[in-house]
Amino acid sequence: MDQEQQSTALKNTVAIEDAGPCKKRVSVEIPQEAIKNATDEQYENWRRDAVIPGFRKGRAPRRLLEKRFGKEVSEQVKLKLLADASDLAIKDNELDILCDPNIDFEKIELPDTGSLKFDFEVDVRPEFDLPKLEGIPLEKRKLKVNDKQIDEEIEKLQKWAGLWTPREDGRIELDDMVIADAILKVTDVEEEEKLDNIEIMVRPNGFVGAIPVEKLDELLVNAKIGDTKQTSVKVPKTYFREEYRGKKVDISITTREVKSLKPAALDEAFFKRFAVEDENELQEKIRDMLQSRLESQLRTEMTEQIYKYLLGNTTFDLPVDVVAEHSIMLLQRQYSNLLMRGLSREQIDEQMAQLRASSEQQAKEQLKTFFIMDKIAGQLGIDVTEEEINGHIAQLAIQRGQRPERMKEAMVRDGSFAQFRLQVRENKCIAKLLESAKITEVEPQKKAEKAKKPAKKTGATVKKASTKGKTTTKKKTNK
Repeated sequence: MDQEQQSTALKNTVAIEDAGPCKKRVSVEIPQEAIKNATDEQYENWRRDAVIPGFRKGRAPRRLLEKRFGKEVSEQVKLKLLADASDLAIKDNELDILCDPNIDFEKIELPDTGSLKFDFEVDVRPEFDLPKLEGIPLEKRKLKVNDKQIDEEIEKLQKWAGLWTPREDGRIELDDMVIADAILKVTDVEEEEKLDNIEIMVRPNGFVGAIPVEKLDELLVNAKIGDTKQTSVKVPKTYFREEYRGKKVDISITTREVKSLKPAALDEAFFKRFAVEDENELQEKIRDMLQSRLESQLRTEMTEQIYKYLLGNTTFDLPVDVVAEHSIMLLQRQYSNLLMRGLSREQIDEQMAQLRASSEQQAKEQLKTFFIMDKIAGQLGIDVTEEEINGHIAQLAIQRGQRPERMKEAMVRDGSFAQFRLQVRENKCIAKLLESAKITEVEPQKKAEKAKKPAKKTGATVKKASTKGKTTTKKKTNK
């Protein structure tokens, strides 16, 4: 800003008052002298560049410039004065605004004489005090990996690596695979749909072709090769296949072949597939995997407790306009999801009526969490570097089989990169809070008993838990 602008800024009169939750009304008066100085400066700029017949460039008289360019000059002066004055009012009064001020420039006129007065409203960041961040009381369930869990995982691997073999007696049992011919007769559709040699998994909730069938196991178990079984189903109105949606379908199934899954043997070939020498090494590998999964689960549970503690012990108003905007964004996202599921206009309208009732509450909770975590990041001095962001993107890209640079470019294009950065910072905040948390280990059954009781709206439950059981302060690392 040059000296002239600084002089002008000092002469502006600014008044600020509350206009609602997290909203300020800013009134600005720009004195006549400042308007005159800005106007003179603007005409000098025009004089240097304007080409007027009969005058050398930069020599045209002011009265001629006013006659030919007065309207344009006046508009430019007004826009510059309003922009500079509003920016300075926000900066000088240290208003932490959430979005740019909404000024209706067209309704404001530059006066012929006297000062220029205008006002505008801005949403500002809510002011609040954070609860105590050191020693947040948390509960951690006493869970350990046991031999039964390891055996179950090995059984899953054996089934995954197993072979489907024909069942000798040809009689269907639960979890078998049936090779069958099926006929589907859809209500209001003349031609039957014939499906030959399709695979049908005999489960409580299975599929015949694309049709979901409840209690499919009761229909097929004990049937034999050559048997024909019939049933009728009513396809849900929310089903993703429009041709079946909400319709009755008569189904006829003729069994051609019955196969049972023969789990893979624990032999050398099996161990080699999973890069281990023997069963003992496989057990240890699975134990480490389950332990890592368990630690991640327990960390997620404690993270949820931290959010509950922060939300329950922090009170402040939210900016109404921002909540409304975020609520609309949530509804638009949910609407898009319903469209992608193939629902009809009537079905979408029915569900949207229910979603509208909850969208405002969701928006409030998400925004409150954002403001809290943002303030925590500032208080703890937590930020993320480009190297950290790139590292997280690389990990995500590997999981999805994509190139990191391509994924980052896509995130920047669709607008998710900024949110991703915030999430990485938020995760660092949670990790820091976990380091100093006061963790009480509890038996799993105690947690189950508490789950039956009505949940309290504040963090009181978490506070009370800190007096029970063995209480220790642990420094945890982010595994």
